[in-house]
Amino acid sequence: MANSDNRGLLPAGLRDVLAPDAAHESEIVERLLGTFAAWGYRRVKPPLVEFEASLLEGAGAAMAGETFRLMDPVSQAMMGVRADMTLQIARIAASRLKAEARPLRLSYAGDVLRVRGSQLRPERQFVQVGGELIGAAGPAADTEVILMAVRALRDIGLDRLSVDLTFPTLILSLCRFLDIADGREAAVRAALDSKDRHALAAALGEDRAGRAAFLALLDATGPAGPGLALLEKAGLPAESRSDIDHLADVAARLRAAAPDLALTVDPVEYRGFEYHTGIGFTVYRNGSRGEIGAGGRYLAGSGFADREIEPATGFTLFLDTVIRSLPAPQESPRLYAPHGTPPETVDVLRRDGSIVVAGLEPAGDIDAEARRLGCEAVLDRGAPRAVAAGARAAEAPE
Repeated sequence: MANSDNRGLLPAGLRDVLAPDAAHESEIVERLLGTFAAWGYRRVKPPLVEFEASLLEGAGAAMAGETFRLMDPVSQAMMGVRADMTLQIARIAASRLKAEARPLRLSYAGDVLRVRGSQLRPERQFVQVGGELIGAAGPAADTEVILMAVRALRDIGLDRLSVDLTFPTLILSLCRFLDIADGREAAVRAALDSKDRHALAAALGEDRAGRAAFLALLDATGPAGPGLALLEKAGLPAESRSDIDHLADVAARLRAAAPDLALTVDPVEYRGFEYHTGIGFTVYRNGSRGEIGAGGRYLAGSGFADREIEPATGFTLFLDTVIRSLPAPQESPRLYAPHGTPPETVDVLRRDGSIVVAGLEPAGDIDAEARRLGCEAVLDRGAPRAVAAGARAAEAPE
């Protein structure tokens, strides 16, 4: 009976990253973090696994359904594998960096693991790179993180970017004002998620005030200028008006700082912003599948009774989408140093930036050996030269 060797198979949504993609990914991460550092964001590195009690309490409860759990064999306590890094950064700010001056600017990069992928992002393990601004509540802070995300992406060569602004809590505040609760609220949110006007009308029934308010939000979805103008005329209640004013303030600041950046508004978007408490945003690139990044306002330190809750805003860039939006990487040329080449000669070449593959055993045909090892040049009599072409294949018979 033949045995099938399945050791190369991986669970759905997981993959090996090979050369040259692995090196390219690392380079992009460092370039993004370099831009964040130039804006004053200091890098921190939280652990891959934390106790469930700290990882999923407070705002982290929104990620409970996406989190792998396991038992710590030492403490016998349940642990979770991070599904998102933002809340880990908030924990660090509220504990290890509690005495640091505010606003606190932190950056990070690392893998996250989720229970399931999505239609647009089937990967369950992917790299997040981002920044968090903790201890600042005004629109200037929201503007800073959005501009920094856009600048970092442009610095690595991504163009045709757009930012979609939303306010995830707007729907909740309107439902409270209009006394829409329980099943009706769920039906309204489902209709708004799918932008389904007929389903929205069915969910609201004879509630004319509700229909007018929510249809005004749907009508405002689109380019920021016309959308915000419609929202200002919509006659929304005071609490909602405050949200819209904040949104308009951030949009005005973005237009002034980056007039070439495409801005849209989506007042009914909620999915993906479950733990956010204020303005949210998503970064897209024309021609790329899925969002490049997302972020928004949340409460840092929530869920910990002994820690002060403070305003925070930040963003995460999804490196899988970023990488797909960039040209495919090319490996650097490799130089073959035949067996017996003096080590000091090889060291000088490597210090000068060359990638040198040293022969470990004598080879009868150094050009053939160089080709076999993927080298484009060979060190011959102390100087590099192009690898000679191999023997011509026999011509096919006529």
